[in-house]
Formats: sequence, structure tokens, C-alpha cells
Amino acid sequence: MSGELLTLELSKKQFDHISRLMYTTSGVNLHFGKEELVKARLAKRLRTLGIVSFDEYIRYVESERGGSEMLVMVDSLTTNKTSFFRESQHFDYLRESVLPGLVGRGGSLRFWCAGCSSGEEPYTLAMVLREEIPDIDRRDVRILATDISSQVLEKAKNGVYTQDNLADVPKHLAAKYFEVARSDSAELAMARTNIKQMIRFARLNLMESWPMKGPFNAIFCRNVMIYFDKPTQQTLVNRYYDLLEPGGHLFVGHSESLTATAHQFKYVRPAVYVRQGE
Repeated sequence: MSGELLTLELSKKQFDHISRLMYTTSGVNLHFGKEELVKARLAKRLRTLGIVSFDEYIRYVESERGGSEMLVMVDSLTTNKTSFFRESQHFDYLRESVLPGLVGRGGSLRFWCAGCSSGEEPYTLAMVLREEIPDIDRRDVRILATDISSQVLEKAKNGVYTQDNLADVPKHLAAKYFEVARSDSAELAMARTNIKQMIRFARLNLMESWPMKGPFNAIFCRNVMIYFDKPTQQTLVNRYYDLLEPGGHLFVGHSESLTATAHQFKYVRPAVYVRQGE
């Protein structure tokens, strides 16, 4: 078995078939150049399942008995890279230009981290909100954090990170919002209840229907749309627009732009857009 897997080849036809399945299921566009990534990551699944060819694997994924494997395949081929306070300019802008107005008017506050990966983004957001809203424990402030990958969501829900993961968290915030936990091999940091209780983690495929109705004060969808083609990006951006309150903000990744996308948002600054209206 191991010798067969070492010599596995992924043909163009097989790659194209897997790409179509990924696009139809998750919207992820596995373009030319991703062949080796697909081959390397799925070879592990073939080994686990005792399958000796990509054709056999494709048949299994598309069969009735292999329905759950489609989700595993999406997990395997989805890249999940994130960090605390990533693209920190967004959190500076939120702190300086968005939250003062929201805090001053009172009422509930709702935020959505779409494509939250292993949780660093929503936990960062929770820390910022707690620091900037003095009476937060007397207010209704919630963060929805979603991802298509069940695997990374489990890590996010647990809220356990290595000390290296916390390298970009200011020390006074790390002490305030994480507690030290030791394992056999490393010193870990666990998110405290004061930020965990603010976040609801849920699996969500952005290509499917969305159960939440909004409106949100801000949506973070950063470094997610780079994996989608232009039509899919445009559809997503317009769906985000509909879920934001007037004056609500959309934050995208700094490597992303809405320039070539038809939308109603007003550009604020790089990677920050606002829904206009009263």
C-alpha cells in the first residue's frame, strides 16, 4: 500500500474533477498550479481510507456512502492561516473610528468573523471590544465566528494556543484574557471566559443559505475571498451588504480589493468599506 501511494499520480482529468467538486461545494477555486497541494493533502486521506487511486477516491466522495468525505476533502484542501492582531490597522481603525459611535448610541452590538479559521481573529476582536466598551458586561455584545472547516472550528472553540501563537498579543492583554496551562510538551495559553463567552462558533459554508438575519455592525471577511473567482466574490460582497446595518463596515484582507466588483459600498481606506444610508 505505502509503495503504491508513494507513486500516486494525479492526472489533469482527476485534478479538474476534484476542482469542480471543490468549487461546487465550497466556492473555492483550485486553479492551475495547485496540483501538488491537492496530491499531497489527499494522499493522506487515501492512505487512511485504504484507497489506492484518485479515481477510486473521486467515486467514493461522490457515492452515497461517501457523503461525509466531501466535508473532509474540503477541510483537507482549505488553507487556514491566521494570527492574533493580523493586519492590525483594521483593529486600530475599529477602535478609533467605528466603536466610539457605536458605544455612544447604546443598544446591542453584533459582529461577524466569516472564515474565522482557528479563532485568532474573533478572539482579537473580543479583546478589542472589551477594552473599548467600559460597560460591556451590562450590554448585549456578541460575535459570530464561522468557518467551513470543522477541524479548525474545534480548535477555535477550545481556545487553546501555544505561547508562540500569542507573540503578537500585547503582554498586558495576554495576561488579562488568557490563562497559562501546561501540557506534557509545552506551555499553553487558554482563552479566558471573559472573551470566550462573547463568541458563538458555527460551521457555515458561505456558498449555502445563511441562517442569520443581521443586521451586523461590522463583518470581517479577510483573506477569504482570494480563494474565490470574481463572480463568487461579487455574490458574497452583495450578500454582506444586505446583512450590514446602514453605516456598517466590511473589512476585507489587504491583498483583496473590491475595485473590479460591482457593489454599493463606499470605499473608506484600503480593505475597509462602509454601507451608506440612514
